Amino acid sequence: MTDQSPHPHNADMRIVIVGHVDHGKSTLVGRLLYDTNALPDGKYEQIKASCDKRGMPFEFSFLMDALQAERDQNVTIDTTQIWFSSALRRYCIIDAPGHREFLKNMITGAASAEAALLLIDAQEGVKEQSKRHGYLLHLLGIKQVAVVINKMDLVGYKQSRYDEIVSQYGDYLRELGVQPTAFIPISAREGDLITQASPQMPWYTGPSILTALDAFAEPQPNTQLPLRFLVQDVYRFDARRIIAGRIESGTLKVGDSILFSPSNLLSTVKSFEQWPENGTPKQQASAGESVGITLEDQIFVERGQVGSHEQDAPMLTNQIHARLFWLHDMPLKPGMRYSLKLGTASYKAEVKQITQTLDTDSLAHHSAQEVTKHQVAEVLFSIRGMAAIDDYQALPQMGRFVLFDQYDVAGGGIINSAGLHNLRESQRQVKSDNLTRVDFEIDAAQRALLNGHKGGVLWFTGLSGSGKSTLAKELQKRLFERGYQVYVLDGDNVRQGLCSDLGFSPQDRSENIRRVGEVASLFADAGMIVITAFISPYMEDRRRARAAAAHYFNTIYIKADVATCAGRDAKGLYKKALAGEIKDFTGVSAPYEAPDQPDLIIDTQHQNVEACIAQLVRYVEENLSIDYNGLKSPHL
Repeated sequence: MTDQSPHPHNADMRIVIVGHVDHGKSTLVGRLLYDTNALPDGKYEQIKASCDKRGMPFEFSFLMDALQAERDQNVTIDTTQIWFSSALRRYCIIDAPGHREFLKNMITGAASAEAALLLIDAQEGVKEQSKRHGYLLHLLGIKQVAVVINKMDLVGYKQSRYDEIVSQYGDYLRELGVQPTAFIPISAREGDLITQASPQMPWYTGPSILTALDAFAEPQPNTQLPLRFLVQDVYRFDARRIIAGRIESGTLKVGDSILFSPSNLLSTVKSFEQWPENGTPKQQASAGESVGITLEDQIFVERGQVGSHEQDAPMLTNQIHARLFWLHDMPLKPGMRYSLKLGTASYKAEVKQITQTLDTDSLAHHSAQEVTKHQVAEVLFSIRGMAAIDDYQALPQMGRFVLFDQYDVAGGGIINSAGLHNLRESQRQVKSDNLTRVDFEIDAAQRALLNGHKGGVLWFTGLSGSGKSTLAKELQKRLFERGYQVYVLDGDNVRQGLCSDLGFSPQDRSENIRRVGEVASLFADAGMIVITAFISPYMEDRRRARAAAAHYFNTIYIKADVATCAGRDAKGLYKKALAGEIKDFTGVSAPYEAPDQPDLIIDTQHQNVEACIAQLVRYVEENLSIDYNGLKSPHL
């Protein structure tokens, strides 16, 4: 077959065929190729001779099942693409596997299609997988769908059976908002209604398969939609920095201002670069074109960014509401993290909330704590850093995403931006107030937007043995697992380096706390949560530490009395202090001034470690996590 379209004025169309396993997809495509004379010379004879040699009956599905394993197992296990032509245009048929274990392949094939044929076995009727496939086509935004009722020969070509399936499946699709262009009764094996009317079904007056395909509307270029230029790479060539990518929607011209997201940097298109040069400089490019551009300004642009006009730019957010189809063997649960691929960008995404799951059979919604394989759910994700997104309803090609668990596809879905706060204006205000082209200053608000939380100092104070170090290390672990940037400054470790020159006199203790306060302030200013675990017995020293860390400081009183701490005595220090072997030991031979107004009290005398950690995590989430829908912190 030739690769050149015989219909240069009509756009090629990609059609995906989906359906339950054994409902006859490959047979339909094989017959369609045979009846439209699209097979290479001798292909039919070759396959038939091979079947005769192996002592097996010929099947039209063998004409396209490309893998030997598929012939042995009699099931399509990979998407297969093949071209054929009608009198109107050229088609690429994508035969997607129907077995539930190969849904990833089916979605891969369907994602690139402009229309679909959805196959149902007339004898078996509508199966659960049939409904799941219909829902997936809806989820992928394929609006042109024709339902094909195959194997009518096995039910005696009865109109009553056809009407029954049309009623049942039509009602289901209408609930999804899908309006099929036709319900076509066929026999792929016998050739009924593949390319022309069937004498076996005079009661049917609708289109054949080929006529229904030609009735699908041609895919329209997205030139009237807002500009979305997806950056794939940046190349240095001579003195030029060429930004290469694909225009998914809209039109871009030389001289246009172009805004890159999520960096929020703006420049002007200087030129379109072509190779080989044809003598006529390119002045504009539109949806569907892959181009290279240069800019008037040498701003930083990298793969994953989205170019747009300032008007109708994508939303900037750290959260995504999504309708998700889950494919992984391991359930999706709150707190789990994945790589989210959106366009050419990849983001670290954490599951914050499962709003509800959807039964694709009944379309009923349910509350759930996890999403299992092949379920559909509405999920809220938290994104590390800033993401440029579009609502699926506004820009379908920009509103789809895929989730990866390491290198495995775990799921995919569509974005719903309703209720999300667009952080572009707050991000732009931060930059206009604090950044210049010479001094690229980064302030606390920008760090918080990137990290997903504010910087802070959690100053643990309490007697030796109260549990400060134990809680600090466990809290660090729990926060780190939740995606926080966190670090512990512990008394023993600090005294081995930063404060190794200090003793334990009251003056040296004060200097120790002063140094730790200054270091903790730097950590917090860098956007991290720093946990300090120091006895810090004197109110004045804690006041100085708070002054150094300004608004980042949180006094956490780890409360336990001397008797309780002495009873624990993990390091044997109380025993030595009570024996007079350690001078100036807090709580025994030196005072401890408990904080009179701490920000939080953790009572380790009456609570176990888990209860204390739960209290601490809750405090961090309430006080240091960002409220993106408003950014209410006075420091942001």
